[in-house]
Amino acid sequence: MVEYNSKNPYYGEMIEKRVITHPDSTKETRHISFDLGKSGLEYKVGDALGIIPQNPNELVSDLMGLLNFNGSEMIVSHLGEATVEDALTNHYEIHRLCKKFIQGLEMKFSSSSPKISARLVGRSRTQVNSGESAFDWDWSGDEEDYPEGFTPVGAATDPTLLLWESLVNDADAMEDYLWSRDYIDLLSDMPNLSFTPQEFVSNLDRLKPRLYSIASSPDAHPGEVELTVGIVRYNHHGRDRGGLCTIYMADLAALNEKSIPMFMSPTRSFVLPKDGDTDIIMVGPGTGIAPFRAFLEQREMDKSKGRNWFFFGDRTSTHEYLYEEELNDWVDSGHLTRLDLAWSRMENIPKTYVQNLMAQNGEEIWSWIDGGAYFYVCGDKNRMAKDVHNTLINICQEFGNMSAEDAKEFVEKRMMKEEKRYLRDVY
Repeated sequence: MVEYNSKNPYYGEMIEKRVITHPDSTKETRHISFDLGKSGLEYKVGDALGIIPQNPNELVSDLMGLLNFNGSEMIVSHLGEATVEDALTNHYEIHRLCKKFIQGLEMKFSSSSPKISARLVGRSRTQVNSGESAFDWDWSGDEEDYPEGFTPVGAATDPTLLLWESLVNDADAMEDYLWSRDYIDLLSDMPNLSFTPQEFVSNLDRLKPRLYSIASSPDAHPGEVELTVGIVRYNHHGRDRGGLCTIYMADLAALNEKSIPMFMSPTRSFVLPKDGDTDIIMVGPGTGIAPFRAFLEQREMDKSKGRNWFFFGDRTSTHEYLYEEELNDWVDSGHLTRLDLAWSRMENIPKTYVQNLMAQNGEEIWSWIDGGAYFYVCGDKNRMAKDVHNTLINICQEFGNMSAEDAKEFVEKRMMKEEKRYLRDVY
């Protein structure tokens, strides 16, 4: 059987990319499904699906235009010989600048770099090509005499050099500049730079796969795999942009064609309890719902008797209530023992987050945990997961009659490391 991985992906068929948020929502979340065909690819709930995206054709074309590449020039990348157009489309990250590229511009300003030279062959009007247009000027013979508005790269007053120095000498300025810009922005800010195709690609980041928590049970959806994906769109510096892979899946990838490079990324830790009678508590706001939809499907297929408690939240119940019908059906059937919902942008209702609901139900959460329940978190690691973690420690301290130090040790050592029943899938 063929082993598919990031270097040898399977080309799967996207069969659905349905928007599951309200048309008026400020968020765009899609339910995306793939047919695995005869690939033999297998997965379990808790695993992730790797997708290898492409850079948008328009972005590649605009970038090559600024660089004066025709696209057919040959370069050597980490994947071998390719045209520069193919390399910029499929081999490298070009939707976001990387620090290595900016730092590598030092060669453009160093004393060993090629310099512009001029040879006086006569008192005549001399034509110079700037890379953008041709013009004439009378040269005085002074080596510091340049056409009006023209400064050679590396000159002390060169704005390109001044900008570059401001970035490499200030880590905060570098991070701020990288955060919202791509290579088109860089070339616009540093118009004096020029590159050969090989020079340009030499310091680019390699194009990396993106991993998405699987939102389906293989038993509930045989031969298919499903994702819950938040599509990232934004505007910076006068141009519309987006998340590379989410825009690829939403806008560029064709339906019903075996053209999506993918592979399975198994998890060793983010798994259901082996004993189906074990209770589970799941916390997954927004697209963090994905693995828990899979968990609930699998527990239903397995006829597991353990109780299921899910904390979900988003901005509003009217616009971002993902899988509302499925969740309500599970509540009605008794499969979902408890469903607690937190909405942060509802009119006339105080902002509520999942950690707030946990605190309000602390005594019962402790009762479940003390009885052996597994505790799961999926979603944003920078804010939500930290708040949930601290709230869990506070619950164990208050209702488990522990000191702050003992509660922290109970959660972080006993539950997480020893018993492995506090599991996180955060990003």
